[in-house]
Parts: sequence; C-alpha cells; structure tokens
Amino acid sequence: MTRFALTIEFDGAPFMGLQRQSHGPSVQQSVEDAAHAVTGETVIMHAAGRTDSGVHALAMRAHVDIAKPFEPFRLMEALNARMRPDPVAVTACEVVPDDWHARFSCVGRAYVYRIANRRAPLTLERGKAWHITRPLDHAAMDRAAQSLVGRHDFTTFRSVHCQAQSPLKTLDRLAVRREGETVLIEAEARSFLHHQVRSMVGCLALVGMGRWEEDALAQALAARDRQALGLNAPPDGLYFVKAVYPEA
Repeated sequence: MTRFALTIEFDGAPFMGLQRQSHGPSVQQSVEDAAHAVTGETVIMHAAGRTDSGVHALAMRAHVDIAKPFEPFRLMEALNARMRPDPVAVTACEVVPDDWHARFSCVGRAYVYRIANRRAPLTLERGKAWHITRPLDHAAMDRAAQSLVGRHDFTTFRSVHCQAQSPLKTLDRLAVRREGETVLIEAEARSFLHHQVRSMVGCLALVGMGRWEEDALAQALAARDRQALGLNAPPDGLYFVKAVYPEA
C-alpha cells in the first residue's frame, strides 16, 4: 500500500462541500470515484480541511492509499482524466511516508477571501467573489482586523453547527489589502472554527462600508455571543490556499 499526497484545486460552486454528503455531490466523492475507476480499489480521501458548499480551493492537500503500483505523475494524470467534467484538478502528486496524514499532520492552514469592490455587475468573477458595490476602506478593515489576531474565544464568529469542542482558537494572521477593484482578506491559523473566516470577513466588510466603527469588531469578539455577529459573508469569495506541514 502506497500513500500519495495530492494537491487539489477546485471550484466549489457545484458541490455541497468538500466532504462526501448523502444529499448531493462533493469534491471527496469526485476524487474517490475517479480513484476507484482507475485502480478498482475502494479509496478514501483524507483532506487537510473541510470546505462548505460554494467555497473554493487553490491548493487543498489530501492523501489516498493505493495498493496498485503507480508512478505519482501517472496517477495524477489518470485521476484528472476520470474527474472530467467536474471542476476538480490534481495539480501535484507525490509519495509520502505511511504516517503522514493530510489532516492530522497539518500544522497550519491559510485562506484568502476575495471581495469585488466595484459598481458594475460581475461577469467573469460571478460566483468567485463577493460583490460589494459600496466603496470599502480597506485600511480601516485592516486596522480593525488586528483585534482578532491572537488566542481568543471566537464564539461570536462560530457557526451554531460547529462541531469543535472549544471556541478557543489562535489566529496567527488576519490582513486586508487592495489590488485595484479587489479587496483581499488573508487569514492564517493552525485551524479554524466552522464559518469563522466568513464571519470575520462579514464584520470587516461592515467596517469597510462605514456601518461599524473599527472598535466594534473587538466588541463583537468580547461579547462571545453569535447574536453579536453583524454579517456572515457568502461562500463565493472564500478560497483555501495553503496547508502547512512540519519539515521532514
């Protein structure tokens, strides 16, 4: 049995999320069905993170165990051929030790959220960014974001359906910057609560629009109450961009 680490890119729009679901298609199902077609084996994919319906990934890390001998490049090519026309692609594949685990070996995860800040409707980026027509003060958003960095009780920014045992998380980085008409929010942590990034982005957008003062974000955090959340951003603009692992 050989363990292969995969780097996966996907458009989350047509899926119910990354994890296999009984009520609709998932990224995991697409990969596992392709692996079964290629190998004839029942293959289980384990991923570094879980993403909701509509959330995308540029470099999700995952692993599969396969008994049939394969060169990594050939396996990648075969999986990609079988996954068509699903918007999922394996962009890298390598053999890793048997004790390497895509989820449990991961020591850091990074997301980026894209806001299209313009008056005109979206065409090419429809479903790939949150469209906000009102001008955003990205500098104010970045200043407000720093109150969330560090170890905190993130109950306010946690979905009521979150299954994590504790609301305590350490947010390593939260930064806001602008590239032309696009406002980018970058978040890094060892792990995140369910809807944490989208909830933080929603409140930052309120600051950027001038509907919240900059210190309102710290007040919402201190409330430790989901009712204090101002806005939960839609999934369209959220991308999983990096999984971090210890050096071999």
